[in-house]
Amino acid sequence: MSTSTERELPAVAPAVTAELVAALSPRLRKRLDAGITKLAGRPVVRDGDTVRLTVDDEGSELELHAPGGVVADTAAIRCGCLLAPDCLHRAAAASAAPVADTSANTASTEGADGTAGVGAVEATEQPAPLPGVREIPVPDESATAPQLATAHAVFDAVAAVLDAGTDGSGAVLQAELLRAAHTARLAGLPRAAAAAVSVVTGVRAARAADPAFRLTELVGAVSEALFVAHRVPHATGAELTGLRGTVRQPYTPDGSLRLYGLFSEPVLTASGYAGAVTWTADAEGRLYTVSDVAPGGTGRAVGAADRAVRIGDTALTHRELARAGLAVSGATVSPTGRLGAGAGVRAVRASGVGWRAEPLDRLWAVPVAEQVGRALDGGHDLLFLEVTAVGAVREAAGDCLLADCGGVPLRLTAAHDHPALPHRDNLRLLAAARGSRLRVVARLAAAPHARAQLLATEHPMRAGSRVDVGLDRLQHADLPAPASPPSAAPLTPLAPAAPVHVVRTPDEAPLHLLRRRIEQAASGGRRVLAFPGDSAADVHRLHRHGLGTAGDILDGLLAAAAERSRDAFGRLLPADTGRFARAWLTAARYTDEVDRVLCAAAWGG
Repeated sequence: MSTSTERELPAVAPAVTAELVAALSPRLRKRLDAGITKLAGRPVVRDGDTVRLTVDDEGSELELHAPGGVVADTAAIRCGCLLAPDCLHRAAAASAAPVADTSANTASTEGADGTAGVGAVEATEQPAPLPGVREIPVPDESATAPQLATAHAVFDAVAAVLDAGTDGSGAVLQAELLRAAHTARLAGLPRAAAAAVSVVTGVRAARAADPAFRLTELVGAVSEALFVAHRVPHATGAELTGLRGTVRQPYTPDGSLRLYGLFSEPVLTASGYAGAVTWTADAEGRLYTVSDVAPGGTGRAVGAADRAVRIGDTALTHRELARAGLAVSGATVSPTGRLGAGAGVRAVRASGVGWRAEPLDRLWAVPVAEQVGRALDGGHDLLFLEVTAVGAVREAAGDCLLADCGGVPLRLTAAHDHPALPHRDNLRLLAAARGSRLRVVARLAAAPHARAQLLATEHPMRAGSRVDVGLDRLQHADLPAPASPPSAAPLTPLAPAAPVHVVRTPDEAPLHLLRRRIEQAASGGRRVLAFPGDSAADVHRLHRHGLGTAGDILDGLLAAAAERSRDAFGRLLPADTGRFARAWLTAARYTDEVDRVLCAAAWGG
């Protein structure tokens, strides 16, 4: 049994939270957000699959039963107060807990018996008709009637959250969106379900002032959810297949593989999953991953790298595999390169190679612009780069490492900000190693300038050694000593070892005038844009810089935010949240596409 003063509640399935909130009386719904706040400071006690916490000053206990780390049924949340089971505590606990991700991203991990992981169902499963949905005749190549109804429900729920903003999106609005997510999954729209859950997770992080919260990520989640829900009723064929998504990634036989370890990275999600993923490559440069991700928190993310990989009989840990090799027979592989761990898979340890030796050396031989183009076109987003450390750059989210990448000024940022993970500390130390020429592995971040998340790097002092930036902690002793000036010469400021290029940030481009409004709406809601002040100046500025489309989109967004109709008695009618959501989606998709083009240009594409 373990006790913690932190809120370490198990993940709760979306349908459970939605059902508990829906069962509350109108009076209790108004008190739900306050109830969640009261639970935040309560200590949590874990006993196997059971989590307990005291919910009031009388000592009443609430118990969550989470086999496998997920609360999958309302009966698994029990309260000992006098009003139970119709009390506020059960719904508050479910709303305070992480949202269990039962969609494609977590369901695609193949288990040791060859079956899918948490919450997975067969991709070919035909959903049952949803209750209360009128059957509408549709062509075979179009979305089904339940899918049409569900897409509209998801769009309306996300639009309501966007209208209210993060501050106004309390537990009741979140529960409505979780209900829509659950319905989308049942209707065979796992992509919409995953997007809706991501919106809820982002809203909760914003409301809790989570240091890891990023407004850009919430904007992306809202845009994805609205886009999928908006397009499903109009799509057919291959487009509809992509919009539906898959609940489970199929694993296909791939014979025998000889793999070479590249690096390992920790996984820690806001939805309550943690672990490690190790990246490997074969002799042709194709990438494969070995993952160990399951319900858990920070401790699992930190410790997963020292757990044995779940393939065959090998005793290699993830940390060891990142520097060694693996010989696999009877391999099964998902479309994204994830190795399965079925009963027929055999794997033994093999020798590894350095990054500057074949076959891994060829990964860094691919031109950078080609790597970026592949990532922007939907391929894997890893970049294999040769960089020279220049120094640190101060940003609102924290310092990042400025590097020169073949003449391209590059900003390398932390992949995760949790203090238990060493990403940020390692970045600060590497920034002090100015002049070091290093090979690195980074994850592309779409931005108008060259930007990527640093995942692994060569050691700045030990040739042939590597550093997994999210797992290994660098020390000052690992850095080269700065050169001392001659004793007779006056001390002068240390010059950078490589030219410092002027880096244009996104806010220096006129497009930021539109992007700022998009982010303001996601954070503060429609009302923030209803009285935008002198917005005409922003529209004119966009037109002057040749961004006429951006100016027109901004004008339409502000008009949709401000529009309010009145009834025959002059009373204001409810705002048209659907129109505002469509205008906002147009703006978000436009800026995403422009960022994509500018990103390719920044890398020399």
